[in-house]
Amino acid sequence: MIRYVDDRSIINIPKLCKSCCGRRILSYLNAYGTDYDFCRFYVSDENGIMLLINSTLLIEGSGFDSSELKAFIQMNLPFRIEGDQTAIESLYNMEGYHKLHRTCFKLCADENTVIDENDINYEPILDDVYGILSEGFPNLLDYSVWLADTSHRIRHGISRVFTYKNSTTASIVYDIDDCVLVGQVATKISSRGSGYARAFLKWLATYLEKQNKTAFLNALDTRESFYREIGFKAYNSEYVLERIDNKNESAVKGMLNAND
Repeated sequence: MIRYVDDRSIINIPKLCKSCCGRRILSYLNAYGTDYDFCRFYVSDENGIMLLINSTLLIEGSGFDSSELKAFIQMNLPFRIEGDQTAIESLYNMEGYHKLHRTCFKLCADENTVIDENDINYEPILDDVYGILSEGFPNLLDYSVWLADTSHRIRHGISRVFTYKNSTTASIVYDIDDCVLVGQVATKISSRGSGYARAFLKWLATYLEKQNKTAFLNALDTRESFYREIGFKAYNSEYVLERIDNKNESAVKGMLNAND
């Protein structure tokens, strides 16, 4: 049975620390606790854990009855569903959703990459960051929602945001046990083809490795070749599900949303 959780002590924290999706759930638990309606935690009797946050459903563990899980999804209609692949596989044929393949890459440092660190903004104005992201993420959250969430997580030390030459941006989604997830990588349309993203990400990989952190990022197939070309190593692959809101858009829904 899927049960709503309003008591942090009920959630199996060690279990969350064992996977990328689990650590994402834990990062939101650390940022918000269990007191916010837009950030709702659930558990199953079989030790499964879920988070419904801003229309994304994260699933940790396969301990969910498939019929009950489908009913939960049909009731809440999350836009994106990701996490445990056994659970995701049980949802492949669910009406209204289609699957997208993505690869998890490990960031690899490149000591030969030299950039002027004066071009790195370690605390950029978030309005500027949103402006960059909005050019590459068609499914980006509304400004007010994105700003409230991003600024909250930054204030609580959960996340960080960087920009390079005021044109490229990337975020640290979480840093848990020196395991880092990088996301929301984007470059202004006017600066694409400049090599900014390539140089910036190589710098970021080196920056994090010098702090003894292991960093990963997720990329849909449209961006997989780019990360291979700059020397990042494929670590894992998986499927995520996205809701088909409009049949005319279903072929491209999420295709530019290459970094989570």
